Amino acid sequence: MQGQGPVASIVFESGSPEETETVGAALGRLLVAGDIVALSGELGGGKTCFVRGVVAGASPAAAAMVASPTFAILNEYPGTVPVLHYDCYRLRGADDAQELGLLDHLGGSCICLLEWPERIPGVIPDDHLAIGFQWLDEEKRRITLRARGERSGQILSILRNDNKKSLVS
Repeated sequence: MQGQGPVASIVFESGSPEETETVGAALGRLLVAGDIVALSGELGGGKTCFVRGVVAGASPAAAAMVASPTFAILNEYPGTVPVLHYDCYRLRGADDAQELGLLDHLGGSCICLLEWPERIPGVIPDDHLAIGFQWLDEEKRRITLRARGERSGQILSILRNDNKKSLVS
């Protein structure tokens, strides 16, 4: 894959929460300040496990702090580059996102993880990583990572190259 440009998408199949966290951790090691990850999928689809992995990769000391932000809307995980984990389910659009300060964080000095991004249409910058979680059965999940721009395409290219044998199905 090297030298072939950005990768548009990668699909993983996870058979356990630990596998989902492993995929998240591999991604987390690649994320830098300004990166935005939008997480979509049904309740129980693996989003929080994935976020726990991302935080473990991006800010290992904060990994044990990860919980679903459903009632808090925002969980912040400290580190060299802070990770902000928003649950947008209860937001009603751009005005709510603005009131929370979410717009000030996008593309800034932190990594932003956004659950339920469909609740804030038009708010997320064009270049972001879109991740979908789909139930396959009680234990299995399909995790689809899609690049939505140049930077997110670069992230997926590195992820695929670094994990050809261990993660990519």
